[in-house]
Amino acid sequence: MFQFNRINTLRNQIFLGFMLVMLLVLVSVGFFTYGQVSELLRNNAEKHIQQTAVQATGKMDVLLHQMDTFTMQVATNASIQTLMAKEVGGTQLTFEERQVLQHEIRKQQAYVSGVQSIELYTNGFRVLFPLTDISLFDRVPNEWIREVDHAAGQLVWFGIDPKNPNQITAIRRVRLIDQSFSNAGYLLVRIDKKYFELIDNETSSKEEMGLIDGSGQIIAANFSADIPQDVLQQTDSKRITMNGKAFIPVQKQLDAAAGWKVLILTPVDYATEGISVLRTAIEISIMVGGLLFLILTFILSTMITRPILNLIKAMRGAKYGSLKPIPVTSSTLEINELNNTYNQMVASLNELIEVVYQKEIIQSRTELKALQAQINPHFLFNTLEALYWALEDKDEEELSQVVVAMSGLFRYVINPADDDEWVKVTDELEHAERYLKIMEMRLIDRLNWRIEADDSCRRVPIPKLLIQPLVENAISHGVEQQLGQGAVVITVEPSDRTGYIRVSVFDNGPGMSFDKVQSLYAAMKLGHVHDAKGTGVGISNVDRRLRLYYGEEAEGLQIQSEQGAGTKMSFEIPIEHGGEWK
Repeated sequence: MFQFNRINTLRNQIFLGFMLVMLLVLVSVGFFTYGQVSELLRNNAEKHIQQTAVQATGKMDVLLHQMDTFTMQVATNASIQTLMAKEVGGTQLTFEERQVLQHEIRKQQAYVSGVQSIELYTNGFRVLFPLTDISLFDRVPNEWIREVDHAAGQLVWFGIDPKNPNQITAIRRVRLIDQSFSNAGYLLVRIDKKYFELIDNETSSKEEMGLIDGSGQIIAANFSADIPQDVLQQTDSKRITMNGKAFIPVQKQLDAAAGWKVLILTPVDYATEGISVLRTAIEISIMVGGLLFLILTFILSTMITRPILNLIKAMRGAKYGSLKPIPVTSSTLEINELNNTYNQMVASLNELIEVVYQKEIIQSRTELKALQAQINPHFLFNTLEALYWALEDKDEEELSQVVVAMSGLFRYVINPADDDEWVKVTDELEHAERYLKIMEMRLIDRLNWRIEADDSCRRVPIPKLLIQPLVENAISHGVEQQLGQGAVVITVEPSDRTGYIRVSVFDNGPGMSFDKVQSLYAAMKLGHVHDAKGTGVGISNVDRRLRLYYGEEAEGLQIQSEQGAGTKMSFEIPIEHGGEWK
């Protein structure tokens, strides 16, 4: 417990509180900044990758379109169209005509690069160029020929030549323009793989690119390792791993070649290189900021708590009677104000102690004189009893009963100092009854009274002298203030609130207006309401004692009155209470 109190100091609370707030702010800002900037960097990296893919795809489409244009020019050449039409007409070309055909093809080939060979075949798959004696079936698979037939004159790309891995094969139908585009034969082109280079040697790029044909074969690439077929087929994957290294794949389909695509693999660490730098910068900023704030918080907490500790030492000395002012030396305005306030309090307390000490001396002397002058209660009770027996001997029964009532009244009020202040409700009612008997003798036939008490309420504990002051007030301000006979009714019954009883005192006097009742409530709060003669306990005393004894449980004294309809004063008390009579 001692160690906990040592830790739970204002200095440590300020230090830890500021540190937690600062760390929370730094971490929150760091996470927010990291999230926003990393998202921006990631988007920029993705845009860069997409832009690279678009550029590579555009380059490949241009090369493929160039080759498509070249083969179209060869197939639609006038001389070649004429010779192919003769072959379609059933007349085989002579050797000289085939040489003319060769000349025309060579002339067209001179204007393009990357074409390694061009072959021209008839509808019967017989070769026309070059000057050899081979068949188209000997050069390409049968399914390729069928695919070209279904292409309706379009150039069909087949990828790597099975017989020469360094060449790419493409075939298109030769159609006769003058004969309603009827088929005249086949044009086969073999292109060098270097024609499809994606990345120039002069440019340095960390992306790895590859041109993939429809069958999944790599046409051209700069991959650092062999690409498995399952990787080539993963078109929707956002990340792939090869040889323990993660890549971000991007694939773009080519428009000029069905099924062909460009595959770009970007290393993840390259794409997130800026994010790693950002994370490191944020971590360093948080650590440096936290260290600086740690030092500043320590200095600030010391500046605040050191003067307070000096003030605590001075206040501890007050427990032993040492009320001494402390010097004001702090450079902080609030601390100086606190020290000045303490010094003023010390001066005021020392002055007050001196005044109270003198008052206690004077009061002690006054009480001593009052005790010396006080009538002995026993002498008063003995005198009243002697008077009672003298009246009995003279048959003055009514007067003797009044004397008995007065004796009981005095005995109830004047008790030894160590008697309990709590009595039963029945005791309070008996005391009020004795008072009413005395008042009945004084007022003769002007007072009519009765007491109505539920038997279940008579043993409820109640503070002494709560009912009789209300009866006295009812007689003074009610019965005595009207002509004719007055009535006082005391009622004790269970309250509507569970666990409470209600005590009421009613008189049929002149009553009070609403404003008078409200002024009476206000006066009770100030404690200025007394009985008519100014000598009794007073209703304000009853209200105050109710609130002191019962606290929040009591609602205080309630007043109900109307002009010409009398006045009713009542209060509620709990049946069980900590001060219960036993």
